[in-house]
Amino acid sequence: MNHFYDEAAWEKEWKDHGDSVANKLAGAGVDPSRSFDSKAKTFNEQSFNEEGRRRTARIMNWLEVQGVAFDGASVLDVGAASGVFSVPFAERGAIVTAVESSPPLVELLNANLAGFGPDRVNIVAEPFENVDVEARGWSGKFDLVFVSMCPVIRDWESVEKVLGCASRFCYISLPVGSAEHSLASEIWPLIVGQPFKPAPTAMGYLLHLLYLKGYSYQSIVTQETKTAELSTEAALQEAMNLLRGRGLPSDEQTRRTIQDYLERTCPSGTVSVRQGGRFGKVLIRLQDLSMYG
Repeated sequence: MNHFYDEAAWEKEWKDHGDSVANKLAGAGVDPSRSFDSKAKTFNEQSFNEEGRRRTARIMNWLEVQGVAFDGASVLDVGAASGVFSVPFAERGAIVTAVESSPPLVELLNANLAGFGPDRVNIVAEPFENVDVEARGWSGKFDLVFVSMCPVIRDWESVEKVLGCASRFCYISLPVGSAEHSLASEIWPLIVGQPFKPAPTAMGYLLHLLYLKGYSYQSIVTQETKTAELSTEAALQEAMNLLRGRGLPSDEQTRRTIQDYLERTCPSGTVSVRQGGRFGKVLIRLQDLSMYG
């Protein structure tokens, strides 16, 4: 309890023990900025099907209720993927800068934003971690900085970098608590001999540090679930990434064990993967700090 109100102690705890996805992938020799390459096409399909569009609209509508106006606003979308939010931002009249480093996702992003001219959208195809904010003139440039489920958020220093680009609002979403992943639940006992245990998440560090540092913000926690149909090869790659992300064996023997399991249990060549859990969304208000509405 002595450190409950100590900003520096919380920053150090997050950096040392936050156990972020990005840190685990990097520790396992996987480039976090390229970890999504293998499932880019599937992710794009899920993002723009009917269910995905409804999910996006709920978040957009929540932001508008909090006072975010998109028409004519400048928006920095960090970890834009294939444009799941960049597209509706532009559709609602925003001027969008989309940052994405995965080549397959950048290709899809270009295709999805092809209907908008260069005066409306700008794609930056590199990791946000490599961006020199001062050199690009991004300090305080954007009305809204938007970071949705992106591994760029790994500690308070990374939060300060995205906050530094915002003039009015900054939105960050992260997993909260236990996550559900049907593929992980199936393969974990095969590899480690015990049930899958979800990893802790960073949302608690983020909210507590925003509180300690005097920021004004609104937050919401929701329960979300989605199901994807993957090929056996895509499911195998997903399983290997899950193992690497937790620092577990991902050698050729492990690969064969998982492949044999998938071929035995999914002879059709299609694997149904259910993912979900609790997700936190926080909108940090840098101007007009009183309650909105």
